[in-house]
Amino acid sequence: MRYWERQVALSADPLRVAATLAATSTEDNVLYENQGSICWGEGAYATVTTRANEPLSAVADQLAEVGVENWRAYGWATFELAHSLHGLENVPETDAVTLMIPRREVRFENGTVLLRAITAADVDALESRLADAVLTGGIEPAEARVEVDVEDHDAESYRHAVAAGIAEIRSGALDKVILSRVVPVPEDIDLPTTYLTGRLANSPARSFLLRLHGWEALGFSPEIVIGVSPDGQVVTQPLAGTRAFYGDHETDQASRDELYRDAKEVFEHAISVRLAAVELSTVCTPSSVRVEEFMSVKERGSVQHLASQLSGELAPGRTGWDAFAALFPAVTASGIPKAPACELIRREETKSRGLYSGAVLTVDHDGTIDAALILRSVFRKDGSTWLRAGAGIVAQSTPERELEETREKLRSVSRFLVPARQFASAD
Repeated sequence: MRYWERQVALSADPLRVAATLAATSTEDNVLYENQGSICWGEGAYATVTTRANEPLSAVADQLAEVGVENWRAYGWATFELAHSLHGLENVPETDAVTLMIPRREVRFENGTVLLRAITAADVDALESRLADAVLTGGIEPAEARVEVDVEDHDAESYRHAVAAGIAEIRSGALDKVILSRVVPVPEDIDLPTTYLTGRLANSPARSFLLRLHGWEALGFSPEIVIGVSPDGQVVTQPLAGTRAFYGDHETDQASRDELYRDAKEVFEHAISVRLAAVELSTVCTPSSVRVEEFMSVKERGSVQHLASQLSGELAPGRTGWDAFAALFPAVTASGIPKAPACELIRREETKSRGLYSGAVLTVDHDGTIDAALILRSVFRKDGSTWLRAGAGIVAQSTPERELEETREKLRSVSRFLVPARQFASAD
């Protein structure tokens, strides 16, 4: 089976049009932005799902059986996938990876739109919906806000968790751990409008808006877990080391200078890069692994980070899924070594992570994988909505500074929470 395809011109803002399509959809759908290239998939033609206690290879096996040509899958991996990948005991029997091969798909790039669907009628319907979104102007950024307590909610228990993490590190049990705290959103919010409003004020590496398999989420991802090209080139981009970013040149330059001078932040970043290089070497030809960029500064919404980029070439017999398994979860959202870090996270955090610090993925039939780290996000599941943020703990950490770092990160999202409002559903 093949997708029916049609290419049309687009004069409107693709981000607003894509968000409008998501807002008016009544089915599972995923919007994914990759450096200005936007794609959106809706309605499951096929769904691939694995549990946390099942091998990751099951994903590739199921994708190989998809009965449509030139597919692209959209989906997520939860943090709990790490439990089986790193040999933890009592792996939870929860969904770890869900990918949807959509019935309908829209790809925005360079002023054009590619419409794809399983049936010709669906291509016609997509073109009509696209025209309606352009004609009506679609959704718009909003001024109204829902207030959340990013300053003090759960602050004391977080300080205690950080202190416990510091003690574990100083005992020699591990070198680094990322511990997070949850901040509830007290009322219903409009996820598509929040996404659009927040995206226009953030500078993410990737962004996403999804409703898939019981989860709803939006996010402004600061980094990718992994990128794999069809020819086997692998890229990862660890970010570690954080200071607030205010948009004032003089203040932000002073914070940047302080970031480079802070021994704790520099150490945290350096050991993260070292582990990423080691992990790449397990699946790539060792001589191909290199650090392409080291400890630059990237601005990501209300924070700025020390950032590096590493790459390698898949070794013979290795696949993109092998590389994903080697690098997941991101070192910048788990710890070093990963197994004891994940065990400490499970012990000290009060709520299982789910999508937080997992990944949103697009996977193509030709082996391409792009996996965004799920941070700076809003989550909705089972009637609850919440934010979550963490900080990297090393021996030199202090509970108060790590708490403040979570506040800085939470503001990248909390400032843009728009109260719920109604949209008409697509016919």
